[in-house]
Amino acid sequence: MVASARRSEGVQSIERAFLLLELMAEADGEVAISRLAEGSGMPLSSIHRLVRTLVRSGYVRQTPSRRYVLGPRLIHLGEVASRALGTVARPHLARLTDAVGETANLAMLDGDGVIYTAQVPSRHSMRMFTEVGRRVHVHCTGVGKVLLAGMATDEARALLARAGMPPQTQRTVTDPEALLAQLPRIRAQGYAVDEGEQEAGVRCVAVAVPGGVPAAVSVSGPEGRLTLETVPRVVPLVRAAATAIAAALSVDRLPGASRPPA
Repeated sequence: MVASARRSEGVQSIERAFLLLELMAEADGEVAISRLAEGSGMPLSSIHRLVRTLVRSGYVRQTPSRRYVLGPRLIHLGEVASRALGTVARPHLARLTDAVGETANLAMLDGDGVIYTAQVPSRHSMRMFTEVGRRVHVHCTGVGKVLLAGMATDEARALLARAGMPPQTQRTVTDPEALLAQLPRIRAQGYAVDEGEQEAGVRCVAVAVPGGVPAAVSVSGPEGRLTLETVPRVVPLVRAAATAIAAALSVDRLPGASRPPA
C-alpha cells in the first residue's frame, strides 16, 4: 500500500508540473505565482515546490520581477517533438497527395505564427512547395486561419495584434476585424481556404487536426487545378488525413481524464 501511494503521489506531481507548464504557455509571457494558483487550483505551497524543481531542471526560468517563463530546455523537446510529428504524419500526407494530386502539408501553431513540420509534394512539375521549417503568418494561410477559428475571438484578436497582418499578395486580408468576421463560417464548415492570400495563384484547403494538438493539414496547388469546384471533394480527404494523424498520435484525452486534483 505504501509503494502504491508513493507511485500515485509521483504521478500526481508529474500531472501538476505539466499543468503549470501549460498555464505558462497559455500566458504567452511572464506569469505570477498567483496566476498559476488561480489557473490550477493548487495550493501555493505545492506550486512553489514544483516551480522550484522546474527552475532547477531548466524547464522554467524566473525573471528579475520574480515571475516565471518557460525555460530553454523546452526548446530542444519541442524540436524533437516536431520532427516526431512529421514522421508520424508523412504516410498520411502521402496518401492525401495521391488522392488529391496536390502537395499535402502539416503545419503547427508556433507562438504567434505557423511553422510547416512535414510535406509531401505533388508529382506535377508545377506545384506548390514550402520547405519544412518555414514560418509563416496565420492571417494569410489556410492552416493559420483554421487554427485561428479554433480560438476564442478575443484570443484570436490578441494574436493578430501581436503578430501583425502584413500584405503578402493583393488578396491578403490585412484588417483584423474583417478576418475575425470570417472565423465563425470557417468554424461552422470545419475548413479554411487560402485564396492566393499567401502566394499569388495558389489555393490552399486546410483542416485542423482534432484532439488538442494545435496543428492543421492542408493541400495546396495552382488555382487552375485546385479549383473552387474541387473544394467540396477535397475537404473530406483532408479531414480524413487530419483525423488519421490525430489517431496515430493518440492525442485524444482519455475518457474521464481531467486536471489533477489540488
